[in-house]
Amino acid sequence: ATPTAVMVGIGRAAKNGILIKGGDTLEKLASIKNIIFDKTGTLTTGKFIVSEFNVIEGEKKEIQNIIYNIEQHSSHPIAKSLSNAFKNNNSQLRLSEINEQKGISISAKIDTDIYTIGSSKVYQSEIDYDLYVLKNSQLIATLNITDELKTNTHKIIKSLHKSNYVTTLLSGDKKEKCKKMASDLSIKNVYSEQLPQDKIKKVEKLEKINKTAMVGDGINDAPSLAKATIGISLGNATQVAIQTADIILLNNENLEQLPKALSLGKNTLRTIKQNLFWAFSYNIVAIPIAIMGKIDPMAGALFMAFSDVIVIGNSIRLRYKKIF
Repeated sequence: ATPTAVMVGIGRAAKNGILIKGGDTLEKLASIKNIIFDKTGTLTTGKFIVSEFNVIEGEKKEIQNIIYNIEQHSSHPIAKSLSNAFKNNNSQLRLSEINEQKGISISAKIDTDIYTIGSSKVYQSEIDYDLYVLKNSQLIATLNITDELKTNTHKIIKSLHKSNYVTTLLSGDKKEKCKKMASDLSIKNVYSEQLPQDKIKKVEKLEKINKTAMVGDGINDAPSLAKATIGISLGNATQVAIQTADIILLNNENLEQLPKALSLGKNTLRTIKQNLFWAFSYNIVAIPIAIMGKIDPMAGALFMAFSDVIVIGNSIRLRYKKIF
């Protein structure tokens, strides 16, 4: 069965909404203590800039064209950025035997040669680079790339810490980059160079300590989103991440909707408890009086109707309450 989806509008524009799948998601959201963040495309813009491109063997334009053609077959943010960076003056190449290892590399056969683009997991060198381009296992080029934090990321993480959430950075990126970003954002728990299966294990470990939310946007994050108490994705995430997530933040530019969603969960649970209190209170008072015959049926009906009005009115307050 298709889960019920609740759209919570924050502001007038659709992109400022929060899509919540199922009413029970709000209740789970109120129990969250740990929040795990993916790095690329979640905390950062995911729009990489090639800061350094070194050719070791071959023609620069030819290698750029090879990178462009191969990366067209990957949905990773780095692949999209490389394709965009090298799209000028490209020509179509015939590729075969395309193979992507999530979080590690992507390779393809062009004519009789195998080209691989990947991280340090596919090639070890004395000088550390972000990406390596190999031809038949021989290094022909290296790249360094840079990415920026999304707008207001510092402010959002600070607000989460102020609300006593424990934050964790869980990424497939290099240790140095992850540690630097975590230090800048005051995130104490850092797990770097994690493959998808490693991420699942880390989520399971944190789940045993406290209820955990996972925030991610890529194919690599989908298993972790499913494993967490609550999976949170973004409007421009991959389809598999959106399908797996319980909550989708439609604003792709920053994470300002995250604290709003968490606050909405807490306020919703508080309202449910208040409604239960009022409903039980009216029944506890009215039922004994009715049993003793000291209240006529009309007055009893009015009592019940009034309790419904209180419950409904209290719930409607959520629509106008400032949740963040």
